Amino acid sequence: MQYRTLGSLEVSALGYGAMGLTGMYGQPTARPEAIRLIRAAFERGVTFFDTAEAYGPFTNEELVGEALAPMRDQVVIATKFGWDIDPETGQRRGGLNSRPDHIRRVVDAMLGRLTTGSIDLLYQHRVDPDVPIEDVAGAVKELIAEGKVRHFGLSEAAAATIRRAHAVQPVAAVQSEYSLWTRDVEENGVLATCEALGIGFVPWSPLGAGFLTGKIDTTTAFEPGDFRTASPRFTPEARAANLALVDLLRHVGARKAATPAQLALAWLLARKPWVVPIPGTTKLHRLEENLGAADVALTADDLREIDEALAAIPVAGARLPEAVLRFSDR
Repeated sequence: MQYRTLGSLEVSALGYGAMGLTGMYGQPTARPEAIRLIRAAFERGVTFFDTAEAYGPFTNEELVGEALAPMRDQVVIATKFGWDIDPETGQRRGGLNSRPDHIRRVVDAMLGRLTTGSIDLLYQHRVDPDVPIEDVAGAVKELIAEGKVRHFGLSEAAAATIRRAHAVQPVAAVQSEYSLWTRDVEENGVLATCEALGIGFVPWSPLGAGFLTGKIDTTTAFEPGDFRTASPRFTPEARAANLALVDLLRHVGARKAATPAQLALAWLLARKPWVVPIPGTTKLHRLEENLGAADVALTADDLREIDEALAAIPVAGARLPEAVLRFSDR
């Protein structure tokens, strides 16, 4: 496995996003199977694991904590705060909550669920418009001084917000959706800001919620509870139009002996040396396929060919429902 740095934090070039193990794409994975998969990722060189209090809620952190307990000192665990979740029932009480007193309570609970003394990378899951980002960064700075947190991150934050936060507490990583079919961060200044400030970037949904693997078409039926049933980009009409992206991946991948998924991940790895995608999966063979992307070398000519082809393929459908997008810092 190759390694990269997020700020000063060293991680495997490909991480593992654990969200899907406790739902979002249908039924949760059985706990023993999920633990085996997380440990299989570690055995294959993955040292960077992503979770959040909102996944479950809470159960994903518990799962990740249990799975990684035997190798805790050899891995980097990233988790996220920022939603207003009832600590007793796990029910959301509304929208966002990044008040400093709330952050402190949430972090103490996270440490228990993750069975760890310190969180390696703590992200604000979504920017709270009611709490100045300077107050959020200040609260995390105090937690770092106390040893409860090692590094600070932001998720779905705008460039100006990143700069304001970084001025108070250096930001190690910014996490936003980024893939061949979601390139907003190239256009809204987020990637440029990360480069200017020495901040790492972590693309979530680097495989387009599975679409860029080539395993989804217009006839694919999603399980009840799968968020893609409500996503504008996954309507049958949008899927039909967006299959042109998969055709491109297959075309270039055939020449590189790579699957569409591997090519999509290799494309991200080739964007910048401080980009660390976190694909998730519930299947061992998909995990192994994803990790094979690190061995796919794309030349400047390959990248030029892909980018020119992408420019001629309009992506159909918004990346998420508007009810979800409204929580992104735009």
